[in-house]
Amino acid sequence: MSVFVAFGANLTGPCGSPAQAFDAAIILLEQHGVPVTQRSSLWESAPVPRSEQPWYVNAVVQVDTDLPPRDLLNLLHRIESVMGRVRSEPNASRVIDLDLLAYHTYAVGEKGGEELRLPHPRLHERAFVLFPLQEIAPNWIHPVSGACIPDMMAALDPSQEIRCLAAQ
Repeated sequence: MSVFVAFGANLTGPCGSPAQAFDAAIILLEQHGVPVTQRSSLWESAPVPRSEQPWYVNAVVQVDTDLPPRDLLNLLHRIESVMGRVRSEPNASRVIDLDLLAYHTYAVGEKGGEELRLPHPRLHERAFVLFPLQEIAPNWIHPVSGACIPDMMAALDPSQEIRCLAAQ
């Protein structure tokens, strides 16, 4: 099973600190019948693109679900909303961000409404996704490019700053 969801937050919100928000999001996922089977460590990363925002706390989880990709994405957006996420402008600070990274070997681009693209179109460019993903799925292969995680990590922009905060 290779359904991966990325977490990111850099503001304290109704559920508490970013780390507390991750715990709350996992509880909400599981209450909606989407159990988390693996969870990465927490990672701290500089905002991308660079800005004066606080650094983000990030993690990746693997989930077990029979929901179709669009339904899972809709659930992630509902959970964000319940947790206080307000979508204002791209790359704004946030109390929670839940991204559907990959859904098995699906490679899809969907137009209309909110676009669904799988795997996530910037997954391979983001240290804050690849470092935690490597922890829980070191042998994962990008279904479009065929690249393995170490190769994607080697191609990262070296200016991206990231550090491990806490092992799970």
